[in-house]
Amino acid sequence: MDILRSHVSVVRLFHGGGTRSRSCSTRRFSVRANLPFPQQNAKYYKELEAAVDVVQRACSLCVNVKSSLFSTDGKVLEKNDQTPVTVADFGVQALISLELNKLFPSIPLVAEEDSAFLRSRNLAGTVLDAVNAKASSTCKPLTQDDVLDAIDRGGKDAFVFGSKPATYWVLDPIDGTRGFLKGSEALYVVGLALVVEGEIVVGVMGCPNWQEDVLEKSSTEMEGRDALPGSGTLMIAHLGCGTWTKRLNSNPKSSGGWTRRFVDGIDIVHKGRFCIPDSQTWESLPLSSLFSATNNADDVGNSQIFLLATCCGSLCKYLMVASGRSSVFILRAKEKTVIKAWDHAVGMICIHEAGGKV
Repeated sequence: MDILRSHVSVVRLFHGGGTRSRSCSTRRFSVRANLPFPQQNAKYYKELEAAVDVVQRACSLCVNVKSSLFSTDGKVLEKNDQTPVTVADFGVQALISLELNKLFPSIPLVAEEDSAFLRSRNLAGTVLDAVNAKASSTCKPLTQDDVLDAIDRGGKDAFVFGSKPATYWVLDPIDGTRGFLKGSEALYVVGLALVVEGEIVVGVMGCPNWQEDVLEKSSTEMEGRDALPGSGTLMIAHLGCGTWTKRLNSNPKSSGGWTRRFVDGIDIVHKGRFCIPDSQTWESLPLSSLFSATNNADDVGNSQIFLLATCCGSLCKYLMVASGRSSVFILRAKEKTVIKAWDHAVGMICIHEAGGKV
């Protein structure tokens, strides 16, 4: 899984299978446990448990900050590159850094943010309040310096890699910050992965705004399930143990039902569900010379493909494909593209463990 040298991000199906209907009838089964597989089958079980706990806390932090986003000054910020960044972005990185450092102090963190922007705007106190609301109990109260240092633990100047494969956490605090700012239905993801000696072995993604495709489920599938929208999803993957999801819950100790996920098994182009970034059009892709795109799932011709109308950030595309909601994600490579590990690491292991290929 070389996530640092790739020049194009194309997620496509790999799991075999014949033609199926367009509805999301992916294979799956459910269990009820803290994690959906025995500890003896998972070498990094404890690391995954910790990652699940902290990503759930981080998603809850995001929801809390977002609820006051448009009513409290100073919660929406911009970096020099004009990318929207929120207090939640910094808060998630501080929270995850603090919690992981308690349990695994020898494993460094590679993340997106550093504290320079917060220091320059005197916003550390706002982030501290957000983190304190979700941090686990400690023997002493957290301070602004604790939060700033935790953010910098994952900053660009905090680590140096040598020639040998390294072991480290990879974090994208909020992937899809534009989606975070758009509204309750736009997707954004908190993504955390563990790399051991150069191999991605654990991944956790939390998406607070994810909604089940109720219209694509039969009454049998929906029976006994909580159909309330907007409850979010948590996706996990462990090397050799598959990809699983459960309903995102603000209680990190919840033992809700896990569902194993597989990529879509469609192997005929015009029967697949395609997804592209909202920054591109179908007409800009080479495949458009053979197939036109339609958003009408009930009327797709042999020379057409069904294009999902979904906002997809760097990690949202992996969530879409690994869950089986989308068959394929296509991104046309730019001539000069910088691939960042935190934009892909967790998504790659979720796709691979779901039977797909990047």
